[in-house]
Amino acid sequence: MIAVSAASGALGRLVIAHLRTRAEVVAVVRDPGRAPEGVPVRRGDYDDPASLREAFDGVDRLLLISSPELDTARRIGQHLAAVAAAKDAGVGAVVFTSFLGADTAATGLTEAYHATERAVLGSGLPYTILRHPFYGDPFVPRVSGGELTASTGGRGLNTAFRSDLAEAAANVLTGEGHLGRAYDLTGPLWSHPEVAAALGVPYREVPDAGPGAMSWINAQVRAGLLERQTPDLERVLGRPAETVVSRALELHTTPR
Repeated sequence: MIAVSAASGALGRLVIAHLRTRAEVVAVVRDPGRAPEGVPVRRGDYDDPASLREAFDGVDRLLLISSPELDTARRIGQHLAAVAAAKDAGVGAVVFTSFLGADTAATGLTEAYHATERAVLGSGLPYTILRHPFYGDPFVPRVSGGELTASTGGRGLNTAFRSDLAEAAANVLTGEGHLGRAYDLTGPLWSHPEVAAALGVPYREVPDAGPGAMSWINAQVRAGLLERQTPDLERVLGRPAETVVSRALELHTTPR
């Protein structure tokens, strides 16, 4: 039996959809009223370790989807509780959705993921680590006023869509040869000028709107820190990952 934690979230629902026809799967959620339809549901709250131990009972493989909690200390506590519950429940293997760079850095965005990876490795449980890039879904450029603008310096981004990352997770959960491995999952590299050219509109670089998460990300892009590429996502999918250019073209040509 496969369990998917945080299954009521966007990624969890997509993974469940892939697994329904492949394996016996159970959705582990904090609020059973928000669980995906069509599969058994168990209550498992990252802030309630006892509920996690009960939810993970009899599970052969667990997809531990990272908590949406923004407070790093609390997030680490939630993840460590989930890993401990998996070990106590005798889970056969853990697949954890981490973040790119979490194996080498423990600061800022990667801190909670780094701590969780160490906990997974220290648990002695068979494991697979899936290090995600930023999700491509909110990054798809949209034309406004007949042009496309951004503050990325024309540098590349290695985002990947949730749909591809969910399918990759389902493949790992149901396939063989993945245990003991860590995958650095990157989508096809793209840039805003490239998308503008594909859409046939002008591209204009603009200043950042102000402080905030997006400005921080733009600075990372301008520094070339989101240009890392690996073949891992395509290998796990068994096909090329969807490109941002193709998604942008689809959105641009779809009647509104």
